[in-house]
Amino acid sequence: MGQRKPFLLRIDPALWAELEAWAQAELRSVNGQIEWVLKQAMQKRKGAKPRTATPPANSPGAPDSGQSGSAG
Repeated sequence: MGQRKPFLLRIDPALWAELEAWAQAELRSVNGQIEWVLKQAMQKRKGAKPRTATPPANSPGAPDSGQSGSAG
């Protein structure tokens, strides 16, 4: 990976707390989480299908297994 560009980001403390919790749940640093979110947004903007990591079953972003929608 190439050299990274450092920059200052001013952010609302409540948003920071949410990002920090999300990053911790996905075993990333807040910086890594922000970079991941920005990469996902750029891929979406370019029309590419974003690469997504499957969240653990009991994480906030995990699919709800009770709503499969398939009829038995």
